[in-house]
Amino acid sequence: MTVVAAFLVALVALEHFYILVLEMFLWTKPAGRRAFGLSPERAAATRVMAANQGLYNGFLATGLVWALLHPDAGFAFQLKLFFVGCVLVAGLYGGATAARKIWLIQALPAALALIAVLIAG
Repeated sequence: MTVVAAFLVALVALEHFYILVLEMFLWTKPAGRRAFGLSPERAAATRVMAANQGLYNGFLATGLVWALLHPDAGFAFQLKLFFVGCVLVAGLYGGATAARKIWLIQALPAALALIAVLIAG
């Protein structure tokens, strides 16, 4: 189960690095606008806000990678719980306030990773 937990945590990290790229670098490009359903005007008006969100997603992803690579198993477990928990809370809030698809895209993978980490722990 440890391998499954690590895989799921890595998947959540990769997803958040991808979100960082979408929000920081592709927000006004066709791929970014398509991912978030934005018109060119709306994307231009919210570009700075999106870059800020992308930075936070990058911090979450970096924390997850830190958790995967930390040599102390006990501390790594705590890091995984904290960062996956943060992603889960963000996904639940985003799904409730912004778009329900966030529950599937962000919250569900984080919940599965959290369960796997707890079982493997």
